[in-house]
Amino acid sequence: MKKNDLKLILIVLCIALAGLGLLRLTKTSGSCVIVSVDGHVVHTYDLSEDGEYTISGYDGGYNQLVIQNHEAYLSDADCPDHICVKTGKIHSVGQTIVCLPHKVVVEVVNEGEDAEVDTVSQ
Repeated sequence: MKKNDLKLILIVLCIALAGLGLLRLTKTSGSCVIVSVDGHVVHTYDLSEDGEYTISGYDGGYNQLVIQNHEAYLSDADCPDHICVKTGKIHSVGQTIVCLPHKVVVEVVNEGEDAEVDTVSQ
């Protein structure tokens, strides 16, 4: 490896680390979660209030939403792949959990933000 190659690698690494640091510094915790089914907002839950809620998904499926310690996650679902359950806990604005078979989207937002879905694809 030449000297210039090493310099280029270090510069790219520094830029990547600076970008990652900037993302971490600008990340804000949300105040509530919006639950949408098939593109329609069906529930809004406050992240400061612990609770367990059953979400009726599209075509009869269910997802179990848990809010605990200012975080939200899906603890159970009757979808075949359980990717939504494996997503884990969310708490920062913009983070989402999606269950495609049930057409359920759980998104963290700050209270007062527009809860409208921008687009829905068919």
